[in-house]
Amino acid sequence: MTAVPFNPETDLRWMQRALELARRGIGLCSPNPVVGCVILDRHGAFAGEGWHEYDRRDHAEVVALQQAAEKARNGTAYVTLEPCNHTGRTGPCSEALIAAGIARVVAATEDPNPLVAGNGLKRLKHAGIAIKTGVCRAEAQRLNEGFAHWIVNKRPFVETKIAMTLDGRIAPPPGSHPPGQPYWITGPEARAAVQQMRWAADAVLTGVDTVITDNPQLTDRSGNPRRRPLLRVVLDSTLRIPLDSTLVLTADQDTLIFTVSRNQAQADMLTRQGVRVHVLPSENGRVPLTPVLDVLGEEAIQTLLTETGSTLNTALLAASLVDRLTIFSAPQIMGDDAMPAFRQLNPFVRLNEAEITRYGDDFSVSALLHDPWSTANSSAAT
Repeated sequence: MTAVPFNPETDLRWMQRALELARRGIGLCSPNPVVGCVILDRHGAFAGEGWHEYDRRDHAEVVALQQAAEKARNGTAYVTLEPCNHTGRTGPCSEALIAAGIARVVAATEDPNPLVAGNGLKRLKHAGIAIKTGVCRAEAQRLNEGFAHWIVNKRPFVETKIAMTLDGRIAPPPGSHPPGQPYWITGPEARAAVQQMRWAADAVLTGVDTVITDNPQLTDRSGNPRRRPLLRVVLDSTLRIPLDSTLVLTADQDTLIFTVSRNQAQADMLTRQGVRVHVLPSENGRVPLTPVLDVLGEEAIQTLLTETGSTLNTALLAASLVDRLTIFSAPQIMGDDAMPAFRQLNPFVRLNEAEITRYGDDFSVSALLHDPWSTANSSAAT
């Protein structure tokens, strides 16, 4: 096989295009990863491209190969995730690349799926295909944090989002704002960014106190397409959620309440209104957090966005269940009487390699607390 030699600038350019394509699959791929692929012919000219959408079945490599047709022979494939080498809903992408006569493959990152985990690249090498990995690896792994965590741990990747003032407050002092009416700490640009986060998530979680205080919708209002409805999850130990709350009134099997209450009459009323109620064993009168993640993992919820109050913010962090923490900060100071973002947090949490983004007058700080890819790589090595 012959192909245009590896060139760092060319590889970077086309991998960035493959990442653009992969992003088109956000909201449309779960429980599969988002993947993009570009095919160049043997002269280095564009031949085909594609991305994966779960309902269309074909993986990104197959879509790109179909477009490239005979131009793929002795060409180069740029793919944001290692081609699979097992049969699931579709055949192995590694075999499709081999059959098409691809001469080299540039993969951004290895696949964390234990069924693949380097074996796809090994199969390509065995077939005489030149392999290069690591181009835009960080960007590619960022796109599939949820998939990497879920495929290895069978639990969702938990991203905790908090909007707070400069002095760490998430709600105004009691009596200073009408109950049941949202108080916007951040501006419209930051709130639009949160909608993008909801779009990329499979589920959003809050506590019943937030429902009672703010009466939120917890819907994806990004306007972007999604395959699965955003699952709205509420932790409600005693089933206090108001029957006239927005979450209940708009429920259509997309609102799931976790409780430890045995109040069957209340549960039946919620069920009749389209709410799903899941009873868990009590943990000191509270809903146990880890079993919640286990149940959501069984439902193939890969990414869980939490938008909660100070009690749950603190509990999730203290239990080391937060994988990514994203804080939106606004230029306000509310004072000691306002609600804090955390209560007596222990242990100390430090954010390393934080991403800082500005949204109008606000800014966000986002950082990994647990890298799902390091866990995946460790599992693959063993």
